[in-house]
This record gives sequence, C-alpha cells and structure tokens, in this order.
Amino acid sequence: MAQTLVKLYVHIVFSTKTRADLILPEIKEELFSYIGGIANNNKSKLLAAGGTENHIHLLVSMSKNIELSKLVGDIKRDSSKWIKTKGKEYNLFQWQDGYGAFSVGHTQIADVKNYIANQKEHHKSDSFEDEFRYFLNKYEMDYDERYVWD
Repeated sequence: MAQTLVKLYVHIVFSTKTRADLILPEIKEELFSYIGGIANNNKSKLLAAGGTENHIHLLVSMSKNIELSKLVGDIKRDSSKWIKTKGKEYNLFQWQDGYGAFSVGHTQIADVKNYIANQKEHHKSDSFEDEFRYFLNKYEMDYDERYVWD
C-alpha cells in the first residue's frame, strides 16, 4: 500500500495532583480550548473534553505521526504552565504523574462524547478513584493500586 491511513481514537483521563479541586469553572472552557490547541500543534484533534474540579477526560483523534506519551506529556506540561498564569490560586497547580488512555472504536465516539459531557452527573455518586478503577477493570488492565495514585 502506497499510502498510510490511520484513524485512531483515544480516551485520555488524568487528575490533578492528589485530586486537588483546582480546575475551577472560570477557567475550565478556556483550559479545554488551550488543550485543543496543543492537540492541533501535534497534528491531532480534540473531539471532546470534560471533567470535574479534580480531573479531566479528553477524547482525541490521534495523528499517525505522534506517540501517545508525547501528546499527553505536551498537554500536561503546557496546560500546567498556562493554568499557573491564571492567578495566585493556581501557583501550585500540578497534574498527577500518570494518566490512563483507552482505545475507542469509531462506533463508540458518540457514547464517549456523551460520557465526557455528563461528568458532573457521574460524580454525584462515584469518586474519580472509583471511576478510574472502573476503566482499568473494563479494559482488563493489570495494575498495582499502590502506584496508581499520587
């Protein structure tokens, strides 16, 4: 085949360091726009973004030319620097060290977008930790809980 054709969707999830409630409503939409710009700079497209005060979910259509770890690293590093410019209350802002990334099929896009859009509703009853464990178990991932949280 002479041409490389790729359609790769990834649901990315990560929290603030120690799940600190620092993603305040007044910066949330601008943060997601900023993250969309970071994705675009990496030839990827942010399809959906949402979350709560202590974590975010991103649905990304990945470029064929970038590694997932580089994309997430750029998003976390650059958005953390940006958030710190938003006021003194963000001076100590940090993302958690790790992240979760889960493959999404083309036919699942609408469901994942809906899930991301309804984060406030999900978290009326479930903590971030419970939600993240759900994804780890759903995708049958091996993990040691001692190293999941920071």
